[in-house]
Amino acid sequence: MTRITNDALLKAARGEETDVTPVWFMRQAGRSQPEYRALKEKYSLFEITHQPELCAYVTRLPVEQYDVDAAILYKDIMTPLPSIGVDVEIKSGIGPVISNPITSLQDVEKLGEHHPKEDVPYVLETIKLLTEEQLTVPLIGFSGAPFTLSSYMIEGGPSKDYKKTKAFMYSEPKAWFLLMDKLADMIITYVKAQIKAGASAIQIFDSWVGALHAEDYRYFIKPIMQHIFSELKEENVPLIMFGVGASHLALEWNDLPVDVVGLDWRLPIQEARANGISKPVQGNLDPAVLMAPWPVIEERAKAIIDAGLEKPGHIFNLGHGVFPQVQPETLKRLTAFIHEYSAMRRFK
Repeated sequence: MTRITNDALLKAARGEETDVTPVWFMRQAGRSQPEYRALKEKYSLFEITHQPELCAYVTRLPVEQYDVDAAILYKDIMTPLPSIGVDVEIKSGIGPVISNPITSLQDVEKLGEHHPKEDVPYVLETIKLLTEEQLTVPLIGFSGAPFTLSSYMIEGGPSKDYKKTKAFMYSEPKAWFLLMDKLADMIITYVKAQIKAGASAIQIFDSWVGALHAEDYRYFIKPIMQHIFSELKEENVPLIMFGVGASHLALEWNDLPVDVVGLDWRLPIQEARANGISKPVQGNLDPAVLMAPWPVIEERAKAIIDAGLEKPGHIFNLGHGVFPQVQPETLKRLTAFIHEYSAMRRFK
């Protein structure tokens, strides 16, 4: 396996001092890159992820272009769902669309098991290709979390209010908890396979769990997240938790056996730490700022870096993913600025 020569992200995730603040960007591989847009004229997301050489290229491209401190595997959170019996299609301009949504206990009982070597060999081959031959920075693997995955499975696609998901959760508790258990088993198996293949860190995306009240999160979601992270903790790689619009759940995540609490742009780092977040944090520039003039970007980035430097354990990232309209030159310039400014602050 290729030796990781830049381990700043792994150190920061463990709460250790680093020479510079490490940085990567959610959706750093994707629609903001001309090379990626050119590929998408020929191939679908499904086709890219099923070709390890091509998927590895898309994954490593932002590392080469922006000099970020980690790569994140290019794939979709829907990737493992077909293996358990979910008919999902990624539709342009819409997102994941599921033709057989969950509506009953019987639907949940029909869901199968995930076997990574048989079901997603292309994912594992991509990881091995990247970590054995191509990368000298950590590769972040990932999975969707049970609530976010179940929201697609129940709603049949993206939702603005998750009313079907919540109604199912409240009215069908037996089916809900069985669904959580089945998704947890899938996630644990899937993520462990990514780690075995070479992933150096894992991020769990619970993108839409912010739709829940904290009390509902504690009852319906937190126990299954405790189980998932307890199982993954045995793998001894940094575990990052992230969701959007979920600042009211950050303390709940701090209680889980995770290493890093991901913050979106709504919760300042100082406030998170003042409120009791004791673990390393990741974040949290508003991605919309990347479309502002450079002085605005620099000012906002400085404030986040300064806050992160108040104690060891900060990974710079956005509060969500890169917008397609963001210029690659902006991400490259921002990465250089984060490294230079944080190094200057550390050693002045």
